[in-house]
Amino acid sequence: MIDLPKTPSFRLDGKRALVAGASSGIGLGAAVALAEAGAHVTLAARSADKLSEALEAMRARGFSADAVSLDVADVVATEALVEDARHGPAVETSPADFDAVFGVNVRGAYFLTRAVAKRLIAAGRPGSLINISSQMAHVGGIDRAVYSATKHAVEGFTKSMAIEWGPAGIRVNTICPTFVRTPLTEPTFSNPERVRWIKEKIKLGRIASVEDIMAAVAYLATDASSMVTGSALMVDGGWTAD
Repeated sequence: MIDLPKTPSFRLDGKRALVAGASSGIGLGAAVALAEAGAHVTLAARSADKLSEALEAMRARGFSADAVSLDVADVVATEALVEDARHGPAVETSPADFDAVFGVNVRGAYFLTRAVAKRLIAAGRPGSLINISSQMAHVGGIDRAVYSATKHAVEGFTKSMAIEWGPAGIRVNTICPTFVRTPLTEPTFSNPERVRWIKEKIKLGRIASVEDIMAAVAYLATDASSMVTGSALMVDGGWTAD
């Protein structure tokens, strides 16, 4: 009788997950996806009130979760800081804006990823580290010079970390979403011209939702992707296919 292959597990039972920026948007979606797969999830964010609401909602669904407040200045960025301001024409970029976006998107992501990896290595444990990047890590865009530069940087250090930590069984990948509708991105979608441009670029003709990102998170976190590292998973509706 043929010995049939078996699909690797998409479950995370008995595993722990840390999700930064987990109080809303993509971060909260990632936390739910990981909890649904069976992981105990630690929600991390700066906003104590939103964090408390997210934790309460998670536990009300029967998920195993706790929460910790993180100082974004030291560890990780929130979407709000990026969305609030720092997009604009390249000729108008100020050094302060440049430093702020790099501090959030590159420095914060780099050192949080490093901190988790150091702990895994010290414990002799494997793990899957996922950085939320962007389609703009693979293309350019109007008013996105600095943002695109930061996301290209995230792709670079992710690949290097994947090479360095692979022998320890630690996988490092990115997810690259297109424009995702969240409370923080609503100002973008209030501009009809910008929405028309976005829909023209997204070959599937619609704006992404948080739910579109969740399955990608679960895939990269579980053994289903056990041979995937140093990769960028595009969730861009075909934006970068040109």
